[in-house]
Amino acid sequence: MKVFRGIEELERVVGTHLGYSGWHRVTQQQIDTFADATGDHQWIHVDPARAAEGPFGTTIAHGYLTLSLVPMLLWQIYTVEGFQASVNYGANKLRFPAPVPVGSRVRAGAELVSVTEGSGGWRVVVRVTIERDSGGKPACVVETVSVVTP
Repeated sequence: MKVFRGIEELERVVGTHLGYSGWHRVTQQQIDTFADATGDHQWIHVDPARAAEGPFGTTIAHGYLTLSLVPMLLWQIYTVEGFQASVNYGANKLRFPAPVPVGSRVRAGAELVSVTEGSGGWRVVVRVTIERDSGGKPACVVETVSVVTP
């Protein structure tokens, strides 16, 4: 994991790839727990027997479950020290190009897009690409926007 000691260190690497997280296996239990938390119990996610006959041959993770892995995976890639807090501000250009079949492993790659000073702190934009261990199209591509407060 890369540790940046202050906003100046982070600003110096705008436009660069920060690295990759470790691999994370997506389980049916995780999918079911997410379905319970969100109320999204669509059969393609939670019914392995029916999903086996469906378009993917198995259950798949919710797109928003894949997105929800971003904070955990980003913590494995980088952190910025010397700040009171870092909070989610939003997301830009969110896409789910490919599904994540149950049992797949995913990891995040991160590119620092920008660091800009604004009210309440600095806005940090990171382009995150969630890759699947099976290769091909990514499962998720998003620009995360965080506010880092002094």
